[in-house]
Amino acid sequence: MNVRALNERVAAAKRETLARGETFYPGPSRIHLAAFPPKERWDDWTAVEPDGSERRYALVPTTCFNCESACGLLAYVDRETLTVRKFEGNPEHPGSRGRNCAKGPATLNQVTDPDRILYPLRRAGARGEGRWERVSWDDALDDIAGRIRRALDEGRPNAVMYHVGREGEDGYTERVLAAWGVDGHNSHTNICSSGGRAGYHWWMGLDRPSPDHANAKVILLVSAHLESGHYFNPHAQRIMDGKQRGAKLIVLDTRLSNTATHADHWLAPVPGSEAAILLAIASHLIRTGSYNRDFVRRWWNWQEYLASEHGDRPQTFEEFERVLAELYAEYTFEFAERESGVTAETLHEVAEIVASAGTKLAAHVWRSAAAGNLGGWQVSRTLFLLNALLGAVAVEGGTYPNAWNKFVPQPMYVPGHPPQWNELLFPEEYPLAMNELSFLLPQLLKDGRGTLDVYFTRVYNPVWTNPDGFSWIETLSDESLVGLHVAMTPTWSETAFLADYVLPMGHSSERHDIHSYEQYDGQWIGFRQPVLRAARERLGETIHDTREVNPGEVWEENEYWIDLSWRIDPDGSLGIRRFFESQERPGEKLGVDEYYRWIFEHSVPGLPERAAAEGLSPLEWMRRYGAFEVTRGVGPLHEEEVPETELRDVSVTDFGRVYTHAPAPSSPNLVPMPAPEPDADGRRPVGVEVDGQILRGWPTPSGRLEFYSRTLAEWGWSEVAVPTYVRSHVHPDKLEPGQMVLISTFRLPVQIHTRSANAKWLDELAHTNPLWLHPRDAGRLGVRTGELVRVETEIGHFVVKAWVTEGIRPGVVACSHHMGRWKPEAQTGGQRQAMATVGLEHRDSDWRLHRKAGVAPFESADPDTKRIWWTDVGVHQNLTFPVHPDPVSGMHCWHQAVRVRNAEPGDAYGDIVVDTAASRAVYWRWLAETRPARENSPDGTRRPYWLLRPLKPAKDAYRLPVSRDR
Repeated sequence: MNVRALNERVAAAKRETLARGETFYPGPSRIHLAAFPPKERWDDWTAVEPDGSERRYALVPTTCFNCESACGLLAYVDRETLTVRKFEGNPEHPGSRGRNCAKGPATLNQVTDPDRILYPLRRAGARGEGRWERVSWDDALDDIAGRIRRALDEGRPNAVMYHVGREGEDGYTERVLAAWGVDGHNSHTNICSSGGRAGYHWWMGLDRPSPDHANAKVILLVSAHLESGHYFNPHAQRIMDGKQRGAKLIVLDTRLSNTATHADHWLAPVPGSEAAILLAIASHLIRTGSYNRDFVRRWWNWQEYLASEHGDRPQTFEEFERVLAELYAEYTFEFAERESGVTAETLHEVAEIVASAGTKLAAHVWRSAAAGNLGGWQVSRTLFLLNALLGAVAVEGGTYPNAWNKFVPQPMYVPGHPPQWNELLFPEEYPLAMNELSFLLPQLLKDGRGTLDVYFTRVYNPVWTNPDGFSWIETLSDESLVGLHVAMTPTWSETAFLADYVLPMGHSSERHDIHSYEQYDGQWIGFRQPVLRAARERLGETIHDTREVNPGEVWEENEYWIDLSWRIDPDGSLGIRRFFESQERPGEKLGVDEYYRWIFEHSVPGLPERAAAEGLSPLEWMRRYGAFEVTRGVGPLHEEEVPETELRDVSVTDFGRVYTHAPAPSSPNLVPMPAPEPDADGRRPVGVEVDGQILRGWPTPSGRLEFYSRTLAEWGWSEVAVPTYVRSHVHPDKLEPGQMVLISTFRLPVQIHTRSANAKWLDELAHTNPLWLHPRDAGRLGVRTGELVRVETEIGHFVVKAWVTEGIRPGVVACSHHMGRWKPEAQTGGQRQAMATVGLEHRDSDWRLHRKAGVAPFESADPDTKRIWWTDVGVHQNLTFPVHPDPVSGMHCWHQAVRVRNAEPGDAYGDIVVDTAASRAVYWRWLAETRPARENSPDGTRRPYWLLRPLKPAKDAYRLPVSRDR
């Protein structure tokens, strides 16, 4: 049968099925999917192979770990050989709905990677020398546990730090650190998304948006969100659903991304001018009266704003409207044109489209401009201003806060807050930073603010991912600053080369996790599990430890953390072991089955009943199907009335915030509604008075959406307390003659930060990162595609190939990350499919990296490695970037002011030259722009307690010390 005939048959079958009122797949995917094995046959499914033979499979669900989307996967486990043959989508997963991008099936490449780490290793020479010896898990864990226990016994809990990139879990390791009493949770977030988070947090008290793309009338994206943004696959599906239903798509992206090619309007602004465009649209809505007056009146904290900033004017809503019009009058389309380079006529047309959305405006920014620019957090703040003006907030087709579309169950043990504050995570200069100042760790250690006895890196490669990587190399090589570095990783990385122990952890099909992410107006929980363990248990085997089924001695982290915690506190005297003991078998270690069984039985509403209907326990149900939809159609929770049972002994502030002395309800709300802690008098904020009703409101200090942030004003940032425009550090007025803006943050949809070098299918699709250069700029330089150029930053330069394209704005260049992986020539381990071999030269603060060889075919257990046809693996540009911490959000501002020159004689592709003394000077210069807590705190604390913070310390730890000894 030819393809056309086959397609006609499929289409006819689909029409017949739809005529019967059925769908192809009756699961939570709710879309027409053909060819999925029915779930009733997942235990024993016979598939026809490409050669015509038949093979029997057990289909076991898990979730992808190749981005944060956690899309559902089905592992096809061969029933005869008990090996995984392929991964496909899981139609029972309500987020990804049976579909995956290229990264999901490539999980198979990672599992079968011939270069993966299979056994615990300990360095056998100096750090970075490349000599390793195999050790037992017992020897490694006894050493690590002994060092941690010594630090705790000596009262130095801040000497223990866990540094994570992509967590892929909901709180497991934070719970471990809390049990240890360690304020040591460090993340990658301030190089990723803190700018985006901050803008949303100041508005909602919650730090991420959840757009209802599928039901929107207008979709507004400040990013390449359709192809590579946050929750790429689940959101991309729903963006296209919305477009198919007639939604208009507007994209702001300086680069011609794949997303921009799908847009009804693509705006390519000057980098950093995005907030000016958004404010011009907001000004149009205000000027023309196209905003939702009733929503603004009910839900903005306009009364607080008038009282604080315009106390001499009438305190009425009508007067606020006049003030609002005055405040944004300067943001005309002509102003935005001067800033952005986008014509006023185009901006007016786009503004009219936004105005037509009504309450159905779905908008999103995450990294992109919010991550690239000084003041980038005002991009997300001004973007949400449009939603807040239109009332397109937590309604169908609008934009929700993330927590309302995310479900995080309570675990069986909840340790208390760590009792101390760690300045290596949140230094005093950045009291409003959304997340840990992780990328400043080398500089903070060099400042003498602390040292580390035990430093864990997990799913993170700071030497490669962070800016100023040579400073990381200097720090991780210095045993006086970092006593023991433990790299928990299944693959080699530039950071793992500098570890003392390299411990092999499982990929997504070799470990347990639970997670939930905001992807539509509903809530789901996903279950990642070791698929070979689940398959063998279905066949009647009893598995006690994932090392019994994983390759080599690869271990899953849940069991690893439990075992390590017992070794830290073997007799329970430190109070740690009790959080890792079995409730079913007192005195014995907690097992993963019991841990997840408890959660699924006690903390996931509706799951026990659903499982019982099929004769299964909740754990069995999740092992069989992999995901559960907790609820759908959450709606505007801020409009819920507070029950009378919570309204005993209430008091109401002048601006309507309602407090009570009554305790919090014993049964937590289904959807998280975090609110400020009780005040000094023990009053708990419970809601907000709106038109005579006490409603649930928002988890902000005012209980409303905070157009005006009293927090920002009181902590020294009054000039940016409302959504406004902050000129970027790469604004044209700040550039020197001859400088251009380098955009280094854009992503490729088929690569995974640093974690895809071991995925051969992805490497073949994308393995290099040329410099995007507009023909006008190429003509000025006399450069053609493929020729070498030198890109000079504040602290050094890199040499890269040019790619001449009209897909980039003139005066701007762009270079993708993901690429430029390398290994020192002395290092035996490495990812041979995607790592160049390099020589490193170092004298004082001068560093040079020179490429010795690209990749080439090689012999391995995988015959495909002999078929490698590419040699180029890109250039590691991040090494040449100094740190640029935004003084408010703490976000590293990625955009670089650079000079692009023709390569000089002696320059070779991939050459990198950096002066870390210069990077230190840039750090001090940006540090001088901060407004430290000691000088600006209104209440003697280090940080506003109501702000979100991973692993919050105890409230007493928030007090500033009387004196500080560094």
